[in-house]
Amino acid sequence: MSSDGLLKNGKNGKNGKKNVVIIGGGAAGMSCAATLAQHPDKFNVTILERMSVVGGQATSIPLDADKYGTSWMNDGVQGGATSFKHTINYFQKYGHSEQDVKLQVSFGQGPDSFWTNVFPSHLVDRFSKDIKKFGKVLKIIKYTMPVLGIVPIKYMLRIFFFNPEFGEKMVLPLIALFLGTGNQTANVSCAILERLFDDPNMRLWEYDPETLLPNLPTMVTFPHLETFYADWSADLKSKGVTIRTNTDVVSILERNPKTGIKLQTAPFDPEDKKGGGDGLGMQNKRAPTTTETYDELVMCVLADDAKKLLGKTSNWKERFVLGGARFFDDITVTHSDADYFQKNFETRYRDELCAKPKSKQQEDQIAFAKNEKEGPGDEPRGYRPMYYTHSYPEDMHKIEMAFDCTNYQHQFRQEPTDRGDPAPHKAPVPYENHVFQSIFLDKTNSHLWTIDSIDESKIIEKKWWHQLGHRWQHYVRVVPNMMFINRPLRDTHTTFAGSWTLVNMHEMACVSGIAAAYRLGAEYEVFDDFAEDLVKKYLWISHGVRYRPGKKVQ
Repeated sequence: MSSDGLLKNGKNGKNGKKNVVIIGGGAAGMSCAATLAQHPDKFNVTILERMSVVGGQATSIPLDADKYGTSWMNDGVQGGATSFKHTINYFQKYGHSEQDVKLQVSFGQGPDSFWTNVFPSHLVDRFSKDIKKFGKVLKIIKYTMPVLGIVPIKYMLRIFFFNPEFGEKMVLPLIALFLGTGNQTANVSCAILERLFDDPNMRLWEYDPETLLPNLPTMVTFPHLETFYADWSADLKSKGVTIRTNTDVVSILERNPKTGIKLQTAPFDPEDKKGGGDGLGMQNKRAPTTTETYDELVMCVLADDAKKLLGKTSNWKERFVLGGARFFDDITVTHSDADYFQKNFETRYRDELCAKPKSKQQEDQIAFAKNEKEGPGDEPRGYRPMYYTHSYPEDMHKIEMAFDCTNYQHQFRQEPTDRGDPAPHKAPVPYENHVFQSIFLDKTNSHLWTIDSIDESKIIEKKWWHQLGHRWQHYVRVVPNMMFINRPLRDTHTTFAGSWTLVNMHEMACVSGIAAAYRLGAEYEVFDDFAEDLVKKYLWISHGVRYRPGKKVQ
């Protein structure tokens, strides 16, 4: 539909401030806006978000508190590492708190395929030599990064003569689950594998030469994300940031070195089926469009969406880089089908799953799993896995992932017992009322899925996700060339941000948004040396610029 209005947001005001438009109100867009908002004398900031709330994939859903023990849960982003400094800083700034949790995992099924980080297993014993060799290979990758760093994991495992089953049953499920790489894990670059274990800014845990994954490492679960993002949004609005939800950017019409950005927007209702909106990406074709102009553009959307929006205004560099990011469509089913879950995963301690202990420490781990004693640091006793995977017999490189959200997310464990005191070692609801998430990866492999086995009457929600595949090509074509398409204040007046620019983590999305604001002239407020170091590294990798220290926050 032709334009029926024109919003002139260019530098036409008396104040001479630069007008910045941010497409996308997820972690990257909000972090960018928050950093720019620290300079109200320099920037007018507008966020355009097509959905009805900000937050991107960091979403929450309501639950029946009487049945499930809590009135809400996070269903997209659920938690992360204690090293997620920017994420945690934003939480705490608005009175929200992350909660520590001791990670428990359950991979595979049956004595020959199962392993966990809670107690000794036969599989870990069997591959003890491979596990030790794996640590040495990580060091080799680190010191030969320009060469081995781009090699896919599947080839690395062959080059160093690892047992194929070690890769299929231990390495691939571990990386798939925690990086969200899913069925593309075999194609993930070795650089990401090494960074995951070795880089202080990225690693989720330390490599353990005896068990690969350490016993009960500390991670964090996130607070109510919908409430947090609402509070963050309200604060930014109070600082002069314009946030327009239910607003679809239809296309980028012009990016002129002299006159700036011209784009076209339209109202968007994700629930409107009649108008052509499907809630996933179809703009309502009946909605009137409006042409708007700005000085600078920050694209905080997925790479394929950015490429599509830029259309004919894109240059060959942008088409090359953005076109190198590959995405896959996955579906998450939130449900309470305990029978399905127990059939597909090892949810309970069984003696036949446990290997013979070789030390006092392993004896203690078994006693912990059996509910006989507390764990390290007085961790409440009991085997209660949070993360699960199992591989398909037809193709061991492909997996299904799952969470026991009742065991994982802290709000489920904060209900009082009959005596009125907390019971952190035990969920306040029976197992049949636990809330699970089953994640089915890459719809082109849907013939392998067990999704039809879930009891429809116990399904709480189904949600599709468009997820980045961290293929090795991503780290050859996309990551090293981002610096050539991030050109704020120059010919394209365009900057790109989002976790896809490096690795799919909420923390990386935040850092990418901060970096975009920094490139536009905003100052980075230093609150933690570790966090500052990550910003410094990201600016060099994705923008090709050296970081100048920001001001310290008292």
